[in-house]
Amino acid sequence: MEIATQLQYRFDVAGTGLTVLDRIYTDGDLADEALGGSCGNVLLSLAMLHRNVVPVITIGDDDEGRRLVAEFVEAGAIVDHIYRKAGVRSPIIAQDVDTASGVHGFRFVCPDTYESLPQYEPISESEAASALHILTQCSVFYADRLSSGIIHAMRAAKLSGAIVFFEPSDVDHDELFREALELTSILKYSVDRLGDRLAELEYDCIRIVTHGADGLEVHHDGSAVWCSAVSAPAILDTCGSGDMVSVGVIDWMLSSGVSAESLDVTYLLEGVLAGQRLAAENCAFAGARGLFKQCGPAYAREVLRECPDRYSAASK
Repeated sequence: MEIATQLQYRFDVAGTGLTVLDRIYTDGDLADEALGGSCGNVLLSLAMLHRNVVPVITIGDDDEGRRLVAEFVEAGAIVDHIYRKAGVRSPIIAQDVDTASGVHGFRFVCPDTYESLPQYEPISESEAASALHILTQCSVFYADRLSSGIIHAMRAAKLSGAIVFFEPSDVDHDELFREALELTSILKYSVDRLGDRLAELEYDCIRIVTHGADGLEVHHDGSAVWCSAVSAPAILDTCGSGDMVSVGVIDWMLSSGVSAESLDVTYLLEGVLAGQRLAAENCAFAGARGLFKQCGPAYAREVLRECPDRYSAASK
């Protein structure tokens, strides 16, 4: 019975973490509002690629929350475990885009009213427990933040055979972080943000370490493979580039049928390169999912499938 449960996955990806409403200011003017946050971007993009996606997140029972749910529904995600709390405001981030330089920044204060914007709230242990049937039947579990509830979710997914993809932006809770690393199959982080803090830690997982516009490294068992960045056709906005790499890796794992036990750096590189191609193409458009919005998911799928022969990965 236990073997049957582990072989019969019903869901491609479950995930939790930063999912917000981005208010996008282009060259100083409010230009758009859209679902954002690393977790939100990754899950929504995978849903648009026709993956079976289940967000497990907490947001407010407000207009912003309704908009976030509507975007997930439109993309085809399963929204039964988006917990909307009365009296809680859905998180909002102001994103500034300078189209001349392609540089973007983030603010947690409203540029118009100068009031603090509502912040992200992680799922609770009880909310993780309510989603247990999802967590124990997913192929990949994605998280970019930590809390006791998220650790419960990671553990349930890991024990059921899922690949746990952890993409932290900071190390806020040392004890929780150590627990998370023990449950992680793939750890992805920026060398600029976390390189110094994570350099001395021991890992059993595969690490994807990004180096901005230069490229990224894939580490495992003491060896490293360098993947140079793919040239972008144009650079209008680099926001979401890292998320697109994650989308490519996860999408490739789902297509290949790889399991947590059979993960291998050599095979994973194909997914990394697919993600790099998607990230490069996305830079030509404004917004974290500008490519999806302007060209459609079918075009994004073709970018992911493109033959990677002209891209190189050389061992360091």
